[in-house]
Amino acid sequence: MKQIITIFALFLMNITFAQDKNARASMEVDGVCGMCKERIELAAIKTKGVKSAVWSIDTHQLDLIYDARKTNLDSVAKHVAAVGHDTKAIKATEEAYLSVHTCCRYRDDEVQKEHQEENKN
Repeated sequence: MKQIITIFALFLMNITFAQDKNARASMEVDGVCGMCKERIELAAIKTKGVKSAVWSIDTHQLDLIYDARKTNLDSVAKHVAAVGHDTKAIKATEEAYLSVHTCCRYRDDEVQKEHQEENKN
């Protein structure tokens, strides 16, 4: 009986650790275009432990698969903010924001309108 309990406990621990390897999460990230998409995804994927990063221009959602033993969402948000994109948790510095291409300046209402009009066509 002790052997069965021990084997069952080891099995449960393996399942728990395996889940941490492939944690899934989403976060909102500001951006407006394909260049933003590339920049956001690259910043996220360069975060140690991130396995997949896909950002949607339409929804502004960054979908992640990451190893929770190596990183966390705060770390990913810091990397994304460092390349000029705001998240709910961390806002990009003015310097980082101004480093993005002028067509990527998502805080500018005119830029947002231009991209909305392009997406309608």
